[in-house]
Amino acid sequence: MKNLHVKLLSLGLILFAAGLIFHKTSHLGLPLLPSEDIDVWSVEARLAFTAKKGSIKAQLALPSLPSDYMIVDENYVSGKYGLAVTHENNNRVAEWAVRQGSGEQVLYYHLQLTQNNQNDTTPPKQVTEKVTLADPQQHSENMTSAISTLLEEVRQKSADTKTFTRELLLRFNAETADENIQLLLRDVRTKKERIELLKIILTDALIPARAINVLLLKEGVRHGKLTPWLQVHDGEKWISFDPTDVKSSLPKNAMLWQTDNQPIFTIDGGKNISLDFAISRHTQEPIRLAEQRARKMDSRTMEFSLFSLPIQTQNVYRILLMVPLGALLIVVLRNLIGIKTFGTFMPILIALAFRETELLWGVILFTFIVALGLTIRFYLEYLQLLLVPRLSAVLTIVIILMTFTTVFSHKLGFEQGLSIALFPMVILAMTIERMSLIWEEHGPSEALQQGIGSLLVAALGFLVMSNDILNHMIFVFPEILLIILAITLILGRYTGYRLTELWRFRATLSKDGH
Repeated sequence: MKNLHVKLLSLGLILFAAGLIFHKTSHLGLPLLPSEDIDVWSVEARLAFTAKKGSIKAQLALPSLPSDYMIVDENYVSGKYGLAVTHENNNRVAEWAVRQGSGEQVLYYHLQLTQNNQNDTTPPKQVTEKVTLADPQQHSENMTSAISTLLEEVRQKSADTKTFTRELLLRFNAETADENIQLLLRDVRTKKERIELLKIILTDALIPARAINVLLLKEGVRHGKLTPWLQVHDGEKWISFDPTDVKSSLPKNAMLWQTDNQPIFTIDGGKNISLDFAISRHTQEPIRLAEQRARKMDSRTMEFSLFSLPIQTQNVYRILLMVPLGALLIVVLRNLIGIKTFGTFMPILIALAFRETELLWGVILFTFIVALGLTIRFYLEYLQLLLVPRLSAVLTIVIILMTFTTVFSHKLGFEQGLSIALFPMVILAMTIERMSLIWEEHGPSEALQQGIGSLLVAALGFLVMSNDILNHMIFVFPEILLIILAITLILGRYTGYRLTELWRFRATLSKDGH
């Protein structure tokens, strides 16, 4: 019954921790593993106009969350204007309003976004889009005949909506256009007018089509403009086409800004309107991006994370949070493998000291101090001192040895010896005392076994506790400590053979096998 209770408790801890980790990685974008800085694009839309007398109302279509990009942060510079963000169909709209305005007016919308590598983009609430076919338009007799002939020829050389649109664009962009295309393009001057013509033709072919405006993300752009593209619906999804080419997918550096359900901007009470985009790129830490995204999502998860602490306190916890991992290592090495050590936590504290001394020099200095201290301890035994005075004498001798080693190594030019002061001197004193007692009671072999075992466990603990990946994971996801606790609870019920015992009793096990 107790085993079942421990198993259920451990399972609950693991599931709870796994749920928190999944939320942080999938919704906030926290990296599970250490990663390099991420490219962040800063986009600034500048809406400028000259105000007329009276009230002013300005509207600017905003991008919804793109599928290939993740909006990190956005803000508005509106001065004395009131601001509201609304949703119309599948677009967001920023509305600025002021009672009185005069002279030159400038409104800014600033956006930060990065490449989206998450499965869950958590888009804002949007109205489900209904794809409808526009009403056919009345054309002149010549234009009707040209469209009918063109559609018949394109239909014969296509199999579906995508190939139909591609074939139509090939004819529109041919170096030598036929008579029908020349007739249709006779009054077309701009890219936008070409898209409107293509929409009319596709509507006659019973294919839903619309114009979209995309922003090409390029470093150092100061007066960028939105680029119009054509989209057709194949019954399941929208397919994008460049009207001056036959490309059927948006470039990697393009983000959808607005569809033709509404104009890009409108100004009531203004004239001489212009919309420009400035674009720049910089790098940023993934953790900072997650914090910004949490604020944007109104999530308080990051407010209660370790990143909300002062930097000095964070550095302390980067070390403390690794101690349970070292304790789990000792549980495995002692209970499953059977390595003997001096106490339970002494190897962990020595491993923490190795973080500053480095492993090789740490092992050398530790061995040197313990060996000298053990020699002097045997001399103190000859003096027949009481326990407490003897421990005090050993502690004093340890500090003297540490001081001597530091000064001597500094004079010889070995700066690594300066970090010996980081060793926990009380632990060193107790190690010397414990080793001397075992030496007297069980002999030098047992004392050396436990001493070497302690040093080996401390070295392994150092390698585990200084691992950058584990350090990152536990600090970013401290709920991993619940998983470590669950594993420790399960191992705490283990009463089977240790690996070293299997080696000791190999002869007996071999006889039983026969």
